[in-house]
Amino acid sequence: MSRLSFPPFLKSLSARLLVMTIAFVMVSEILILAPSIARFRMDWLEQKLTDAHLALLALEATPDNMVSQELADRLLANAGAYAIRLINPSQVTSTEVQRVLALKMPPKVQATYSLAGTMMAGSLVDALATLGRGGSRTLLVIGAPRQEPEMPIAVVLDEAPLRQAMRDYAARTLEVSLVISLVTAALVFFSLQWLLVGPMRRIIAAMMAFRSDPEDATRILVPSDRADEVGIAQRELSQLQKTVHEALHERARLAALGTAVSKINHDLRNILSTARLISDRLADDPSPEVRRITPSLVAAIDSAVELCTGTLNFVRDGSTPPRPTRLALSSLIDELAAAPIRGPSGVIEIDDRVSATLLIHADRAQLYRCLLNLAHNAAEAGATRLTIDAMISKAMDGRNVAIDVADDGHGISLRARASLFQAFSASGRPGGSGLGLAITREILHAHGGDIVLVATGAEGTRFRLTLPDPTPAAAPARPVRNPVAAG
Repeated sequence: MSRLSFPPFLKSLSARLLVMTIAFVMVSEILILAPSIARFRMDWLEQKLTDAHLALLALEATPDNMVSQELADRLLANAGAYAIRLINPSQVTSTEVQRVLALKMPPKVQATYSLAGTMMAGSLVDALATLGRGGSRTLLVIGAPRQEPEMPIAVVLDEAPLRQAMRDYAARTLEVSLVISLVTAALVFFSLQWLLVGPMRRIIAAMMAFRSDPEDATRILVPSDRADEVGIAQRELSQLQKTVHEALHERARLAALGTAVSKINHDLRNILSTARLISDRLADDPSPEVRRITPSLVAAIDSAVELCTGTLNFVRDGSTPPRPTRLALSSLIDELAAAPIRGPSGVIEIDDRVSATLLIHADRAQLYRCLLNLAHNAAEAGATRLTIDAMISKAMDGRNVAIDVADDGHGISLRARASLFQAFSASGRPGGSGLGLAITREILHAHGGDIVLVATGAEGTRFRLTLPDPTPAAAPARPVRNPVAAG
């Protein structure tokens, strides 16, 4: 039995799923982080406007809306601003605002931002520019606090605290994202281990155990009652294992039966050979009664010998792979025509209509046997002429050679057509074994081709044999000859 071995964890499906889950969650968080930082920047600036508004409220307690410079500095420090002023709505976009609360020597404004009507795209660009910019700038921010949307305020402040706050926010977000990724990956990992990886390992173990001894019925997987894809895979695998197990069991029985039939046929042929010798001697007997029954006896013995020979050839040829070579089909038909094939209507005539230059790629002996089987069947069907033609046809993976074999016999019965190519079940004549067409199909299948019944009826029967031709080539021309009639 093969040792069950799974890949190490770092190369396993579980590890890949874990890494991919972490990566996907982090990518999602990064894609979300940019607009989040832009929103954080807007909230930070709006909070500064709110703080500035609270600082301006202190002016309302004074009769002249003025405070000492010391108190102004403290209010500005609490608001984190250099200068603050309440402005008219018409001055919201103006950068030349007069300061109400201001340091004695406020820094020069280097950039101006108006929060009114800011679009997300512009806010995102400003946020990324703030993060990527070094040093510090003095900003003029114009907007209205949330508590008093009708009171626009202009605030002069330093950009460095904003940048640091944004970086701290990004760092916290990434840390939280990493934790979320790890937790999500762990949950996905254990879920997949339970739902997929674990059952897959059990399926693999069952496959390897069954492969080591497919004839052992105890190694067939017992499927679960799961209704998902894994349950379907388990049931299909279990059914496949049962089918393979039964096929192997049947093959073993057939192999034993074939061995027994081969031995019986061998002994039976020897017995029939003795009977044939005796029947030949009976043919010389002057008795009229003996002379009358001897031909029937000889025919019965010949049919029995033919059945034994066909059975032995069928069993033997099942394990003989073809050895294709390039050969001229016409020369093969010449050999067929040179062998007299006799039926109830006499010797059958072979009409060769194949081009003298047509080459095929096949095992010569096996293809000759196919043609001989068809010729014998035609002769037994009462045919007097067998016409053989061939043509080249295109296939998806190259080209095929189609060989048509037609006779003028009485055709194939409807009962025989139902199992035409099944061994021992499709003989069209009394006493036939039904092996000729079965052997022919097996030979053609081994070549990568096939045989089909094209037509049959009172006017005759036509079969079509197809053979793949992977290496088309031209044959040397030979003299054209007349159709050869055997006999």
